[in-house]
Amino acid sequence: MSDSATRALSRSLLDLCRMRKIRIATAESCTGGLVAAALTDIAGSSDVLDRGFVTYSNEAKHAMLGVDTALLATFGAVSKEAATAMAFGALEHADVDLAVAITGIAGPGGATPGKPVGLVHFAVAARDGRIIHKEQRFGAIGRSLVRQRSVVEALKMLMEMARGPKPPVKKPRAAAHRPHPRVSRTPRRSAGKRRRTSRPSTPRASDS
Repeated sequence: MSDSATRALSRSLLDLCRMRKIRIATAESCTGGLVAAALTDIAGSSDVLDRGFVTYSNEAKHAMLGVDTALLATFGAVSKEAATAMAFGALEHADVDLAVAITGIAGPGGATPGKPVGLVHFAVAARDGRIIHKEQRFGAIGRSLVRQRSVVEALKMLMEMARGPKPPVKKPRAAAHRPHPRVSRTPRRSAGKRRRTSRPSTPRASDS
């Protein structure tokens, strides 16, 4: 994707987040801050982008994002687990709604068995608990191109998450009111029953 296309994608993302009142943060390893740079290249992006973390080393991932060192030792920095932890770590360290994380092997070196050059893991986490992860194997296409394609993928994933469900709108509480007092009513007599009238008592004759 060309620079102009990346710029257009960045602008579309900013417009969408602005409309939906969404703020975002980035946590980048192999891209070294290029996603944040693509967004801040657009004037007025500060009302959407809050901050960017460049965590190139494992120490930085742990110190800045709180990624567990045991997780990094077990799965490696280039893994689904690390990308997910980075995204949630960015959410915890920034007052934002969405956070994107990128970690990969841009090359030309750094490949290990099962993790070739061009392998990149992406994760986008939302404040409401949603998370999406993607793994891309761009291949040995050159360091610069791996990084450029990673930026585009990260922006697309942010767009996907930003289009998700809106947070529920809190309804204002209704004003407290007193219930209307119940009016007691006398039961109505059945129409079929006639009302009895008391007969006047006959005066008794006095004894003489």
